[in-house]
Amino acid sequence: MNAPGVTRAAEGWDRRAFTVAEVLTMQDAGILDEEAGFELWEGELVPMNAKHNRHEIWKSRLNRFLQRGLPDDLNAAVEPSLYLSDVTFLEPDILIHAGALLPEDVRGPDALLVIEISGSTLAKDLGPKARLYARHGVRRYWVLDADARRALIHTEPGPDGFERIEEIGREGVLVLPFEPALTLRLEDLG
Repeated sequence: MNAPGVTRAAEGWDRRAFTVAEVLTMQDAGILDEEAGFELWEGELVPMNAKHNRHEIWKSRLNRFLQRGLPDDLNAAVEPSLYLSDVTFLEPDILIHAGALLPEDVRGPDALLVIEISGSTLAKDLGPKARLYARHGVRRYWVLDADARRALIHTEPGPDGFERIEEIGREGVLVLPFEPALTLRLEDLG
């Protein structure tokens, strides 16, 4: 295993790993531009892709639906930083958590539902990002594929990924796992 604070890239070269605290300090000092968009994956800064129109439309419509329908004891945060460990934070499109928690206090097991809206990021969202969410105890992870107009519902997290993945097609219905149960037709997102 690599020494603490060191990661190894695919080409075999060691790289210095960062902690969440270091990244936040660099943002506060203006060294890293918060608006540039990045996540911290196991100590490595990973740039985020630009968002396309359909992505933004789906996120807006889904957020509106959630704000109208979620009970008062739940909160839907849009593009929060979800701190999964001292060396990992991700920025899901939508995070649903108990309203008693501030978004920055939510950790993997506290996340009631994490939603990523994908287009050009589909491979990343279904691959390494899904494994990170699972490894850190996120119980429910939805990938909404805006291009193919489908949803991939991930449950049963484990150290190597999610054990169960269900696909819902464009005419299917999403059921939020909360009381009261909310349903959303995928085609209503656009």
